[in-house]
Amino acid sequence: MKLLKRKLLLSAIKYAPVFGEAAATFLDFFVKYATLTYDSLRFGEIEDFPETSEPVWILGKQFSALTEKDEILADVTSRLWLTYRKNFQPIGGTGPTSDTGWGCMLRCGQMILGEALVCRHLGRDWRWSPEKQQRQEYISILNAFIDKKDSYYSIHQIAQMGVGEGKSIGQWYGPNTVAQVLKKLSIFDSWSRLAVHVAMDNTVIIEEIKRLCMPWLDVDRGACALPEESPEMNGDLEGACALTEDETALWKPLVLLIPLRLGLSDINEAYIEPLKQCFMMPQSLGVIGGKPNSAHYFIGFVGDELIYLDPHTTQPAVEPCEDGYFPDESYHCQHPPCRMHICELDPSIAVGFFCPTEDDFDEWCAQIRKGSNCRGLPMFELVDSQPSHLITADVLNLTPDYSDSDRLERFFDSEDEEFEILSL
Repeated sequence: MKLLKRKLLLSAIKYAPVFGEAAATFLDFFVKYATLTYDSLRFGEIEDFPETSEPVWILGKQFSALTEKDEILADVTSRLWLTYRKNFQPIGGTGPTSDTGWGCMLRCGQMILGEALVCRHLGRDWRWSPEKQQRQEYISILNAFIDKKDSYYSIHQIAQMGVGEGKSIGQWYGPNTVAQVLKKLSIFDSWSRLAVHVAMDNTVIIEEIKRLCMPWLDVDRGACALPEESPEMNGDLEGACALTEDETALWKPLVLLIPLRLGLSDINEAYIEPLKQCFMMPQSLGVIGGKPNSAHYFIGFVGDELIYLDPHTTQPAVEPCEDGYFPDESYHCQHPPCRMHICELDPSIAVGFFCPTEDDFDEWCAQIRKGSNCRGLPMFELVDSQPSHLITADVLNLTPDYSDSDRLERFFDSEDEEFEILSL
């Protein structure tokens, strides 16, 4: 494809002196719409799913490529597919109206959080169908990501919140930065009431997470108090189903994001099997990462190939109809998913997990500890309490309210190259 684009461009330049204005017009058109041409042609290059006896794992579900191909495609199609968009409201009022070329990691962050919201409100086994009338919860989830400034997790909110992480609007993000931004934005999502935790220093601390997800443990510190007012944003629609106050008081559904660097310039092969194990866990939300300056949302694997959704397709911004109808076909990838060899993965990633109950989290911990004895090198450390060399939990205040969002900026280093390098 790159060779085709290069030949077209060279031809336009070569024959410009001969055909004059016509060739110049074509050159202008090609430069302006090169990305869109690439997007429109790339679907023809996507291979059908391989005929293999090896199991296919998609976000904790196992399939057979020989007998369950339709089920695989239905599962992949049901994931939210957030891509580049154009012609949306200017970010910040005067900023860009498209995120083509710079927003791919932001879109991947939307997809991994979108999967958490689907699991939270619809369940992992929910399936999307263009012929069915969609549930109100589903419409509420889509509204949380629509490209408007007042949506919880819109490209506008992510880009503007990223300024506090040292990223100017239009600048490319790394996995760690987008994880920190999603954590901050989730504070304002009073409908989903998620507890988003970003585990730093390659360490997951059980005590921290349980204090975050069970606010009543910190009742003496007032950590369970809610903000007096919630900003009105899309996503919290009347009639949408959410956990009751009593249920969320016992355990706030956990979204665990773990930024990691699994090598210097290439992924260390010692982490390949542990990475595969992550996709096999029922709590899996997938992985955000990709190649340098080209992010993907990885949802599973088959053999040594990773399965992913690619945000590098520019689509028009969607505007819900006045009658409540939401044209959602462009939010689902209706062709076989992309694949790449796992060794091509950039070592800078963020792994995600969703634990809706305390039992789910305890089960996840047991799986991680069991997996540490398997082949490969553990990608991160799971500990019961705060290691002495890390900043204390009291300083971070693990159950932030609105005023805490500014204070959190001072403690998190959003530069992705600051990761501790894990190696043999």
